Amino acid sequence: MAGRVAGKVALISGAARGQGASHAKRLVAEGASVVIGDLRDEEGEETAASIRAEGGAARYLHLDVTSAEDWAAAVATAEEEYGELTVLINNAGIMSLSDAESCSDEEWNRTIAVNQTGVFFGMRAAVPAMRRAGGGSIINISSAVVNIGSPGIFAYQTSKAAVVAMTKAAAASYGDANIRVNAIAPGLIYTPMIDDLVNDLEGYDPDRDELPLQVLNMKATGENISTTVVYLASDESAYHTGDLLTVDGGMSIGGLFSEG
Repeated sequence: MAGRVAGKVALISGAARGQGASHAKRLVAEGASVVIGDLRDEEGEETAASIRAEGGAARYLHLDVTSAEDWAAAVATAEEEYGELTVLINNAGIMSLSDAESCSDEEWNRTIAVNQTGVFFGMRAAVPAMRRAGGGSIINISSAVVNIGSPGIFAYQTSKAAVVAMTKAAAASYGDANIRVNAIAPGLIYTPMIDDLVNDLEGYDPDRDELPLQVLNMKATGENISTTVVYLASDESAYHTGDLLTVDGGMSIGGLFSEG
């Protein structure tokens, strides 16, 4: 049986490790070819090599999402390597830990540059290629924190909320080109980036499964988000655009930093 995204060509930012690497591996397992972009060149090359070792089609390239030139080169590579670009996953992001009063200009500018402007650059570069391909699916990774008020992550939450607004604006603009644009709001996903943050939470015990941030009593991994990525990348979601899909184990209804 053909995979759910057989023949699709996906460009994924921030895919050397963590959620992005999980998305890449799952898409390839379902029949796609992937271009992996990241700043972590050694890890990115290893991820691509591991996919190829399993018989999949994967190419790594250096991608600074704050660089419009890097984005243009990444899209060109996807078309040159695999003939077209039909899926973009704006996955790259950084965490910022401060409130509005304590957030420095440097921290604000860097967070917005990566989490917000990087998504804009990615969509701007990908849309012309998707027009040439006859359509496509753009998947922007936001965060479940946009659904609630969260202390101490002012710049991060602001940037991720902007991703939702950009998703809806782009969806409204490109439907006539058969380009769908959706966002995913993950909850607490256990990746290298989040490990240090979670382990510093007051009262958190890494040896037990209880999590103070959500309703479901489980530790989610990138694979829990990759299932939604595959759905949005596939033709199964042909009538789905302009939406935010929250996949957070109930964090949004339980309340961030609640008592259980």
